[in-house]
Amino acid sequence: MRDVYDAVADPTRRGLLDLLAQAGELPLHDLVDRFPMGRTAVSKHLTVLKEAGLVEDRKVGRETLYHLNAAPLREIRGWVSFYEQFWEQRIERLKDLLEGERE
Repeated sequence: MRDVYDAVADPTRRGLLDLLAQAGELPLHDLVDRFPMGRTAVSKHLTVLKEAGLVEDRKVGRETLYHLNAAPLREIRGWVSFYEQFWEQRIERLKDLLEGERE
């Protein structure tokens, strides 16, 4: 199992996740058409995403269809939410300071 943070660190992989989130399910050739790289490079990115559990695939005849599994993103969401609270508190303090200077 690959680390979810490592998997989403790459902008191409984030782009693949975005596409799959919007489209639902896409074959490899549709994904390749949307990126400035070859089939092998896109396949390698999909492999990283699959190893992190973010992408799943299924065979339909000779074609492989890929779809998003967003469940592993909960880990990132939980981590980011801590920092969201951190910044909200800091912004509130700054707001209070600035309002105090106006008085």
